[in-house]
Amino acid sequence: MQIPFHKTHTTDEEINAVVSAMKSGWLTMGPQTVAFEKAFGEYIGSLEAVSVNSATAALHLALKAVGLQRGDEVIVPTNTFVATAEVVTYFDAVPVLCDIEEDTHNIDVSKIEALITKKTKAIIPVHFAGQPCDMDEIYTLAQKYDLKIIEDAAHAIPSSYKGEKIGNLAKSDVTCFSFYATKTLSTGEGGMATTNNPKYAKNMRINRLHGISKDAWNRYTTKGAWYYEVVDNGCKYNTTDMNASIGLVQLKKQEMLYAKRSKIAQKYTAAFKENKKIITPFVKDDRESSWHLYVIKIDNRDELIEKLKEAGVGCSVHFIPIHKHPYYKERYNYVDEEYPVANRVFEKSLSLPIYPDMSDEEVAYVIKKVSEIVS
Repeated sequence: MQIPFHKTHTTDEEINAVVSAMKSGWLTMGPQTVAFEKAFGEYIGSLEAVSVNSATAALHLALKAVGLQRGDEVIVPTNTFVATAEVVTYFDAVPVLCDIEEDTHNIDVSKIEALITKKTKAIIPVHFAGQPCDMDEIYTLAQKYDLKIIEDAAHAIPSSYKGEKIGNLAKSDVTCFSFYATKTLSTGEGGMATTNNPKYAKNMRINRLHGISKDAWNRYTTKGAWYYEVVDNGCKYNTTDMNASIGLVQLKKQEMLYAKRSKIAQKYTAAFKENKKIITPFVKDDRESSWHLYVIKIDNRDELIEKLKEAGVGCSVHFIPIHKHPYYKERYNYVDEEYPVANRVFEKSLSLPIYPDMSDEEVAYVIKKVSEIVS
């Protein structure tokens, strides 16, 4: 049996939506994008939703909207994909890395305050694997030191914290989502920034399209006007109506897709919980994970990866910590010993397949092979 690490949920409904968008004549950003923004904002519960071509773009525009400047510092967990730190460097600002919690793999809030200086501008909590961070404690620190909060919610559709969906937490400034091919809502490539601050939303909309003062796509409708002004040094970060049409279909399926991932997670946990060699994911009681990833911890991780590969089971590792990447290590002089928990977690972590279209037989096969190899 061959089981990939991930398979995107795509049906004729998504395909037909793309065909319809293409037949409409709108291949770039247009009415489908606007409809997707509206529907996504309503689903999350946020006042504003700004569609872009990646979560990286969303994070970049969010930092620009809150006023990040050269020389500022932004606190990010070292256990994240490189994009979280990368966007900080776009401003010639400094990503200040924080260690993580051993059980959740999220940023360790107890270690944040010691990292705050007069240069600190923002905190970017990353909701690892879909489990929300300790947001109340982060809010308290942000208020105490007048810091902005940009949530990296690339994994967190549809996650919730104390009954509220991620993307609609009142004290955060902007939340950034990913619609990459492996994500829980996939448009192939894409992202969204949600906020309850209309000023930030306006800034991001202008800067996703070269800093143009009005919605550029409107210029090509019968109601549009040819004249425009560039009011900021923007980027080319807009999405397309083809991507948005997929997003509209996938958005309607989110609760169903979430239920399927949750069922797989429950099966894995039930099968592995008595095995003392395997540490299964831990989710805190006051929040719900989207189960974007199912990450176990085990000794001899690399050996398990190779043997699972031989058995036809795809798997991955999330993540290689930022402080271990040569570019960041050399540029910012990160020292391994300052992140002991992230180092331990990295050495033992393994992500198993967890996608909605996995059959019961495939889930059982993964469980069987992991158990046999570990034993």
